[in-house]
Parts: sequence; structure tokens; C-alpha cells
Amino acid sequence: MLRRTVVITLICLLSITSVIFVARLSHASNASSSTWIPSFGSQHVEPCPDTLDWLLPLDLTFPIKYARRDIIVKPTPNAKRLSVTKLAGPLFPAVQAVDLTDDTRIELKECKDPLILDIAEDAHRPVDASHIVFGISTTLARLGDSIPSLLRWLPDTNATLFVVAIEHDDVPDDSPDRYHPADPKAMSELQTRMRDLGLDVTIVNPLSKHDWFSQRYFSLVRVMYKHRRSETQWLSLIDDDTFFLSMPSLVDMLSRFDSHEEHYIGALSEDWWSVVRYGMMGFGGAGIFLSIALAELLDSKHDDCQERSHSSAGDIRLRECISWHSRTKLTNIRDLHQIDIHNDLSGIYESGRLPLSLHHWKNGGPDGSGYPLHIMHQVADICGDCFLQRWQFGNDLILTNGFSVAEYPKGGVQHLDLGKMEETWDHPSIVPDSLNENGVDHSLGPTRPKLVLDDEKLQYRLLDSTTTNGTVRQFYFRAGTSGDHDTILELVWMNSSESPMTN
Repeated sequence: MLRRTVVITLICLLSITSVIFVARLSHASNASSSTWIPSFGSQHVEPCPDTLDWLLPLDLTFPIKYARRDIIVKPTPNAKRLSVTKLAGPLFPAVQAVDLTDDTRIELKECKDPLILDIAEDAHRPVDASHIVFGISTTLARLGDSIPSLLRWLPDTNATLFVVAIEHDDVPDDSPDRYHPADPKAMSELQTRMRDLGLDVTIVNPLSKHDWFSQRYFSLVRVMYKHRRSETQWLSLIDDDTFFLSMPSLVDMLSRFDSHEEHYIGALSEDWWSVVRYGMMGFGGAGIFLSIALAELLDSKHDDCQERSHSSAGDIRLRECISWHSRTKLTNIRDLHQIDIHNDLSGIYESGRLPLSLHHWKNGGPDGSGYPLHIMHQVADICGDCFLQRWQFGNDLILTNGFSVAEYPKGGVQHLDLGKMEETWDHPSIVPDSLNENGVDHSLGPTRPKLVLDDEKLQYRLLDSTTTNGTVRQFYFRAGTSGDHDTILELVWMNSSESPMTN
């Protein structure tokens, strides 16, 4: 009798435990609370937070439509970065109205569990660029303004940067007052500030106080060659708004060439009219790379080239010197980008390609505000080369990481050739009788026609990005139309290295 009572008691306890477990599992599946989700080390995934105070700095006009999703990236063997990776199911839950005018506490009704994305194992790999010396000719003010973007790609690479700086350049090159020496104290303070931030930079005065801008640019070859180290293999001339998106990929590209041979590496302009006018040369904003062998030759011919050339463009002066003293021709690298096209550059950013460099990003765009690469690129801290990677969700939505979420309401994307770049920019100047009809086939092609925004394509552009406690928050924004509310789509990116959910 006692044994039977004990058995019955145990059965009852097990039944009660099962009921509690099922109840909590059901509660979790409704996503109305985050307490059931395990902790990610110092991170805590909350698909349904009870406050949205981090939206307030965005200066939004409430109420808004809002949805969010947590994304966990998982480096995976054999995973590759494709032009577009297709996934089943939606990226976001249904949007809902949010008004934080009086209170940031909120009860979200629509939430989804974290999304796990596989990325290439080497997407976030360390890099040694100690064999590269970079050079910029600019003003102290512009150099200071460039610190946020330089911090995205130069630190922790062992690469060095030399800057030929003047105070300002707001007078014509032919003016006797064209040279404004930088204040020595300001130079020293800026150099110390940049070095304290992890930038291996040296700021110097021009070689001659009489040098024009193009002469100061060309003199970078002598400055960098003079300060070369035993491991130096490449000298790179860049602009203060040249942005390298993946230093590991850049180092991989240069590894294909023998620096002991003469190599002149760069990119043609995307604008065929500019190529026809200026010739087969490396356009400076894309980044120009000289092998140490070619740099040695150019240094020995420095004075001759400075005297012979009358060009007002530094990259043309460089090309002239190479053509006068070497048989070396340009090696055109299409993934380096000068960006000589204008207005809406969404087609470039949404192409699924990972450029080696981008230029002219500080201004332009449909509203003239530019493309803040130093903000867009923050997600690379989590997943490296997954910046600008594309994921397709279902048949009608594509995430371009760090740039946009694009929805295609009229028939989805099956009628689009996603391997071709959308021609969102203004058509460049026409070259008469050229077979390069759209003016960009040599660089950006193949291309496809531009879609009509807010009709064939609904685009949510990255408004801001923040980094906190090992996570990156992205806020994608689309203005309301026809009296509708603005929309914010939030993604929170985190790494899976310590996640019990993915281990």
C-alpha cells in the first residue's frame, strides 16, 4: 500500500512539472516576454524589450511604425559570401505603432526569435598590412574631419600613413599666396591625437613652399619612399575621403603581384567620358598602389617630373611621370572605386559586391547628405566582410547589410536579375559613337534599369548605427507617404562565440 502511494505521488509531481514546462514554452512561443531566452555572456537577447529609450536620440517624429529583430552571426565552415543568400520566412515581425512622446516604456505585441546567420569563417580575420605605406595630401582641417573614417580601416593593421598637410587651400593654385604652412603646434597636436587613437600617422610640411596641390600630391611618392621600412612593398596614394572596406581583401589583392617588379595599380573612373578625356590612368580617389620597384624609379625622377609636368591634377602628373620613365601600364582593378557618378548611388551599395575602396562618399546622394561609411561600416565589427552582404527573405525583401532594407511589392524579385547592378545614378556624359552606351559598362556593368521608388521598390535606408556592449544596433528608416507614419526597422547584430544557443 505504501509503495503504491509513493508511485502515485511521483506520477503527480511529474505531471505538474510537465504542465509548468509546457506553459512556459507556450508563453515563450508567443514572444511576449524575453525571460526565457538564455544569456549571451555579457549580452542578453530581448526580442520584446519593455523600453525603447535608445530610439530617442534619432530625433524621430512620433508616432512611428516599428519592428525589430536580433541577428546572431555564426562563422561556419564552407559558408561563403554569395551575391545574394536566400532564406525562407520573413526578416521582421509585423510593424506596429509606437509613440514614445511621453514614455519610452512600451509593450510590443509583435516579436520574433533571434535569427542565426551563417557567415564565412574567415569573414572577420586579422590582417597584417605592415608592407603598405599610405599617403594623403590635404589640409589640417580636412584631415581632422577624416579621423572617424580612418579609424574604421587603418588601426590594428600595422600600416603607416604619411600626410603632407597645409593650413587651408581656399586660394587658386596660381596665387602667390597659395601656400599656407600649417601651424606647427596644431600639426603636433593633431598627430598626437591621431596616434593616441591607434592611427600610425606622421604629418609633414610640403617639400617646397611653392608647390601646387598636384605637386604636393606627386611629392607623396618621395615622402613615402624616404620613410619606407625594410618590409615596405607598396606605396599607396589616396584622398582624405578614400575608404577601404576590407583591409584583408586589399592585402589579398596586392599579394597577386610581385612588388620587386614595376607595378602601377589603380582603377579607371566609372565615367567612360572621363576615361576617354584623361586616359588609361589610375584615378586618385580610388587609391593608387605603386610597387616599391616602381616607387624607387619615380623617386629618382622626382625633380624632372615636377619640372616637366604642368598638370593641375596630381594623379595625371603621376601617370605622366610613369609614362616618361617606364613602360609600366596601369593594372585596372574594378573593385577600387573613384565614384565619378552622381546622385543616388544605391545601385552600387545594393549590388551585393564588396568594393575594395569607395570615394566621394562624404557628399552626394539624393538629398546631398552623402553616405556615412564610418557609421554604415560599424557592423563589420561583428561580422567583418559581411558589410554590404545581401540576404533575400521570401520573395519580396532584401537586406543589404549596413545600407538598406528593400521591399519589392510588385511581383517580388523573381523578375529582377540580381547579378546586375541597378542604374540608380544620373546618367553620365555621353561619348559620341561609343559602344559603352550607358557610360559605365567598363566598370559597373552589367547593369539593369532603375526601379521606381515608392512604387516598384520601397527602400528603408540606414539612418544610424550604434555600438554597445559587443552589439551593433542598426536603424533603417523610410519616410511616410500620403500622410502615413514614418517607419523604423531595427536590427541588433551580435556574435555567436559565447552563445549557448549556437554552440
